[in-house]
Amino acid sequence: MTTMRSLETDFLQYVREMMHYQEVLHLLFWDVRTGAPKKGLELRSEVIGTMSAKKFAMSISMEMNRYIHELSQTDRYEKLSPITKKVLAHAKKEYDLLIRLPAEEYTAYEVAKANASRAWEEAKQKSDYAIFLPHLEKLVAYSKRFISYWGYQGNPYNALLDQYEPGMTVDHLDEVFSKLKAKIIPLLHRIQEVEDKPATSFLYKEFPLAKQKELHHFFLQELGYDLGKGRLDETIHPFAIPLNRNDVRITTKYNENHFSAGLFATIHECGHAFYELNIADDLLGTPLCEGASAGMHESQSLLWEKMIGRSKEFWQHYYPILTSYNEDQFKGIERDQFYRAINSVSASFIRIEADELTYPLHVIMRYEIEKALFNNELEVRELSDVWNQMMQEYLGITPPDDKSGVLQDMHWSAGMFGYFPSYALGYLYAAQLRNTMRNEVKDIDNLTEKAEFTSIKQWLAENIHVYGKMKDPNQLLLDVTGEPLNPDYLISYLENKYSEIYGLKATSS
Repeated sequence: MTTMRSLETDFLQYVREMMHYQEVLHLLFWDVRTGAPKKGLELRSEVIGTMSAKKFAMSISMEMNRYIHELSQTDRYEKLSPITKKVLAHAKKEYDLLIRLPAEEYTAYEVAKANASRAWEEAKQKSDYAIFLPHLEKLVAYSKRFISYWGYQGNPYNALLDQYEPGMTVDHLDEVFSKLKAKIIPLLHRIQEVEDKPATSFLYKEFPLAKQKELHHFFLQELGYDLGKGRLDETIHPFAIPLNRNDVRITTKYNENHFSAGLFATIHECGHAFYELNIADDLLGTPLCEGASAGMHESQSLLWEKMIGRSKEFWQHYYPILTSYNEDQFKGIERDQFYRAINSVSASFIRIEADELTYPLHVIMRYEIEKALFNNELEVRELSDVWNQMMQEYLGITPPDDKSGVLQDMHWSAGMFGYFPSYALGYLYAAQLRNTMRNEVKDIDNLTEKAEFTSIKQWLAENIHVYGKMKDPNQLLLDVTGEPLNPDYLISYLENKYSEIYGLKATSS
């Protein structure tokens, strides 16, 4: 007879084996994105399909069904540890989703994603949406069928949102995003009318790639990213990927004539890595050993990239060091000029290169496109034209080609529909968390100016990172800040920062 303790142990070991398959898949993904031989990618797609099928089969197996059924019995459930209870809830949610998908269809979907990733890279390089179009149509069709299998409440898009941001709905997003747009767009218009704009041309002078690579590694060391537990590689679109608790890799994209884009991308991905590297040891080998949600993960990367990395205090310390890496580029440029330049507001085609003010508009636009796609209000073949129209409406610019328009992000090629809102939610979370941290960790500005980040990292680790997925994002935000999501903090942050930079009268305190 199976004892209660052995049943719980067996269940956790079974889940641990599933996480091993996930690590293999992450490693394969990292390899594909960072330089795997192009001619081997078609066969690699088959391997990815096989590994995905194995993990899928374990997720919906009779054995998993037995674990869920037996451990959910009241007398047994009450004796489970808090961690096991949360792992069980996660396993049950995944089981309920995947059991409704035909196994062969799920495997085909994974192969289609791998093929779509290859097609997207080719399409982006050639700036030709037509290359990617049939692959994207296939992925959207799969996702629509999956939604029909799962069912949904309120809006079909809610089924996708919940997988990245548990508890989030279209109704809530529409409310929050409407409030953001109502504040950001008028502020953008006020800034566009200002005559004394920051000079930025020096940012686009040549910065040798070898020196950039040295600079990126310098900043990673300064921030405290442990290269013994990770690495920095080059890719077409920057990302961070956790293989395990002691192997969290990040990537960046260098540009010889736009060094700051790559530098801030590296700082951004470093913020993601900090999250994964500080999750509690008790959660190792479980699906809880990752961020609370995509949005909470983004809050950490955006806080480091934008609210710390682009702050005046940060460059009070680091500007002289930066100039030493490429003296000719910064000759005659004062520190305050540099600060204004890296925070200048200018409509940009590329999301990851957007300034803090217009960044949320990029995300909201993508959200509205995805929502329309899954509500059958928009066809995949229309995306390039609709994208350009919305860029003109939101930012007053029209992309000159598909590469800087509809093809710029890799998310759709990975089937990550429902993910984009997390970028704006992460920005909102970051501002709210920053407000609380500034009240609890004294002299943050002074610490940043001295490049002393230990207290900041410790506060984030103890209040956010350590919990992994033990807490849902709404509960985590409430526990840390004492209130649910409140967009006023981001609005206030943006109005205060940009009113100072552009000499405007702030409208929020």
